[in-house]
Amino acid sequence: MESKSESNGTAVTEFILLGLVESTGLQPAIFVIFFFAYLLTVGGNLSILAAVLVEPKLHTPMYFFLGNLSMLDVGCISVTVPSMLGRLLTHKRSVPYGACLTQLFFFHLLAGVDCFLLTAMAYDRFLAICRPLTYSTRMNHTVQRILVATSWACAFSNALTHTVAISTLNFCGPSVINHFYCDLPQLFQLSCSSTQLNELLLFGLGVLMAGAPVILIVTSYIHVAVAVLRIRSSEGRKKAFSTCGSHLTVVGIFYGTGVFSYMRLGSVEASDKDKGIGILNTVVSPMLNPLIYSLRNPDVQGALRRVLTGKRDMA
Repeated sequence: MESKSESNGTAVTEFILLGLVESTGLQPAIFVIFFFAYLLTVGGNLSILAAVLVEPKLHTPMYFFLGNLSMLDVGCISVTVPSMLGRLLTHKRSVPYGACLTQLFFFHLLAGVDCFLLTAMAYDRFLAICRPLTYSTRMNHTVQRILVATSWACAFSNALTHTVAISTLNFCGPSVINHFYCDLPQLFQLSCSSTQLNELLLFGLGVLMAGAPVILIVTSYIHVAVAVLRIRSSEGRKKAFSTCGSHLTVVGIFYGTGVFSYMRLGSVEASDKDKGIGILNTVVSPMLNPLIYSLRNPDVQGALRRVLTGKRDMA
């Protein structure tokens, strides 16, 4: 561990990320698994984005948000996995202090945008099903862009606040992080100064960034469920629920893993459970999203076929 001397003691200039496994025998297998998971995630999400861009049928608000979500998923996995793969290749586990905080900033930025974008998608379904007559005016191109821009602005403010707050803490050793990327709970455990204010900040902003969106999503879908149950046609009910089912599945995975990631702030030592939850949050969720959104959606399936085969719809 490199360090520099300061008046208040010894300050850490780099952290040691232990990664997923410490056994060198397992590292090649981990590299192969996560390398292909990364390729699959990036390929799947970029295919969804390409389908949304080139297929006229998908030029609707719901798919505009889905295209943005696909870009976010590529970003989320790119913040954590490539650097982990690089460390596995070079067998170098040290990460500079600045690089660790940069990773933390972008991770919280992209995750924050995800929170608000999933809320915007729920609002879109609410308007489409519960307010169909005014849907086109309430969810026009300007409104869509405002919702996305607001999501980025709020997430940027949240990520910057946490990054600045963590930079005020003193790290004087040890510098070993039992994880494969830098995040707040693990850094709190290494700080030799009080993290009480940081933890209060994480809780307070967490309520705003996650609690408020969850309330809005649940409220939207309660109204959607009531409206769908009033539809007399079973085919109509099935179609309405199918457009919402994919979104609800993604919401459940995203918020479920997110909540568990930050529930253990008071624990003394990070465990392999944290790594497992981290994998679900940063790898599995972005990898499953293209599959979830295309599995029961013939429009997306058709568009993906045309994108992958290079054939355009002649109709």
